[in-house]
Amino acid sequence: MPNVKLYVDETVLPGCRADLIAALPGLRTMLCDVLKVDRAACQFAILSVIAMPDLPQVNVEVHLLVHPDRTRAMLKSVAEAVQAQVAAVTGTHTVVRIATLVPDTYFALK
Repeated sequence: MPNVKLYVDETVLPGCRADLIAALPGLRTMLCDVLKVDRAACQFAILSVIAMPDLPQVNVEVHLLVHPDRTRAMLKSVAEAVQAQVAAVTGTHTVVRIATLVPDTYFALK
């Protein structure tokens, strides 16, 4: 894992769609290198949403399994890197949220 969802306001997405899609492989590589996970474990989705005008137009959610190496400081630096990359592509402020999942209560059917 990580499971990454990029929520992009429908007014922003048309102007950055191609560049955002093109940026996904680099984003995946960065996450896999830093988090030490296989590329096959990743899931990415770009979702067009209707955001309220007074809230950020781009939100990224990252879900990860808990791991001893994934300290709060490390995850903060990951969030900052994701934020910088996505904001550069979308041209707007980007919010990033990272949630960790406990292996005993998480499962995936693939």
